[in-house]
Amino acid sequence: MANSLRIGGHAAVVKSLAVFLSVGAVLLMFSMDAFAHGVATGDKGYIQENTGTLIVPFIYLGAKHMVTGYDHLLFLLGVIFFLYRLRDVTLYVTLFALGHSVTLITGVFFDITVSAYLVDAIIGLSVVYKALDNLGAFQRWFGCQPDTRAATLIFGLFHGFGLATKLQEFDLSQEGLLPNLIAFNIGVEVGQILALAAILVVMGFWRKTPSFLRYAYLTNVVVMGAGFVLMGMQLTGYFVA
Repeated sequence: MANSLRIGGHAAVVKSLAVFLSVGAVLLMFSMDAFAHGVATGDKGYIQENTGTLIVPFIYLGAKHMVTGYDHLLFLLGVIFFLYRLRDVTLYVTLFALGHSVTLITGVFFDITVSAYLVDAIIGLSVVYKALDNLGAFQRWFGCQPDTRAATLIFGLFHGFGLATKLQEFDLSQEGLLPNLIAFNIGVEVGQILALAAILVVMGFWRKTPSFLRYAYLTNVVVMGAGFVLMGMQLTGYFVA
């Protein structure tokens, strides 16, 4: 596990705060619907109009959902940001996948309902947590380091509930429900692997340049800012809905 970043000088802090505010301003220009990553209208109609076991369509829907799930991808970016060994990447991604697989399937199959706004707010919190972890904030503030493996698994459970709430918005047929949920989850994993591969390729090239260490702190502050904005938007939706 790579070492966390240390806090830079005053110039870096000022620059980071400026970027933080800029990101927040840009994101807030969009509506809540623009940031919703539920199943698209056309896909929704297909899901509700067809019954029975639909393995391939649900795999496609799961993969599509993960690839376009900006909050899931932001968390994954934070998780692998300082992981240089494939063994470590595999471990953490597996923990995340295990967590969201459990709650995705059980949440829909047993109809465990939770507020989509609150779950998505916690998902935004997971992005903030991981960015702070990368910045070494917990060691500096509290003198201890949370177990990053346990945190990845726990937040994976919440990400799974986030995926479940999207499917629960639709009238899913009970016929073939479990196979369809498993297929959807397989699709999520396929989408996760594709997205992760792209992130790792970009990170691999970036890490070889001097700009990586120069802007790693700033990048994590931007990720943290995005997480805070996502939290704020979801909490706003919860209280005004």
